[in-house]
Amino acid sequence: MDYNRYSRQLLFRPIQQLGQEKLHNSSVLVVGVGALGTVICNHLVRAGIGEIRIIDRDYVELSNLQRQLLFDEEDVEKALPKAIAAKNKLEKINRTTKIEAIVGNVTARNVEELVNGIDVVLDGTDNLSTRFILNDCCYKQGIPFSYGGAVSSRGMNAFFIPQKTPCLRCLIPETLNGGQTCDTIGVIAPIVDMVASLQVTETIKYLTGNEDALRNTLRTFDIWFNHQYDIKLSNPKKDCPTCQKEEYPALKALAEELETVLCGRNSVQVHQKASLDIKKWNDKLKNVASVKVTPFLLKAEFTQGITLVLFSDGRVLVQGTEDTVIARSWYDRYIGS
Repeated sequence: MDYNRYSRQLLFRPIQQLGQEKLHNSSVLVVGVGALGTVICNHLVRAGIGEIRIIDRDYVELSNLQRQLLFDEEDVEKALPKAIAAKNKLEKINRTTKIEAIVGNVTARNVEELVNGIDVVLDGTDNLSTRFILNDCCYKQGIPFSYGGAVSSRGMNAFFIPQKTPCLRCLIPETLNGGQTCDTIGVIAPIVDMVASLQVTETIKYLTGNEDALRNTLRTFDIWFNHQYDIKLSNPKKDCPTCQKEEYPALKALAEELETVLCGRNSVQVHQKASLDIKKWNDKLKNVASVKVTPFLLKAEFTQGITLVLFSDGRVLVQGTEDTVIARSWYDRYIGS
């Protein structure tokens, strides 16, 4: 390890050489490489984390560039999956960090495999259902979960540790669905940076053995209207099915819905097939739609305002509707069962 790279960080008394070595020997999982995830990965790689596993199901679009700091216009033109585009940038920042990029969706079926060998899971997602899967898996496996959320000018952050703090489910009800998102009410980039920076700071405290410095609160704040609140992480709910009863309900939801509405994205994800041969589907769709193919996905734009985005892992995004019936009709018409 080149200590000169981290010379300023080594001067920070709580870290020094021993802490830097601990970071170098650590592995983290970042779920979602969008607004929060790109900032998280940027800080982690520059701090000298040894291994980072990243997973994201989406690809880079022009509207991402306002706040997703690892991407540029070339990534948009190539329609690169975010995980691949992020890996490309991160390896140029620090070649000593091992980056594993996965283009895919986190589900109850694969999450335990994803956290295998991981020291901390960091939340870069944009939906509660995935967060509850991560929360339940982390508490089942005894892995800390660095939670973060940002929308509009508001942010939330907490660092959950199994056996030591309550979990996300204790503080946020699972019934809280259909809330505001960046795609419905917008977001300003500085709140993203601040939330992600808090997530990484708490993670570095933990990984360097500075648990006594952890904030131990759920912090919510608004940087436009100047509000800030802290809820102490002290008393879990006595009937919490995750951290108290150890039932982990999100991990039992194996009969996943084939169609998932991506809130605020005017898209429905259909995941019925185990894989899709992109080259084969190019031949099938090029005569009925305007098709663009990359090594990672295929976009088929139809004149009726619908776009099908096919991924090699079997997922299809039906863009142009949030109606699952309409989405399923387009999927069945062109992709089939």
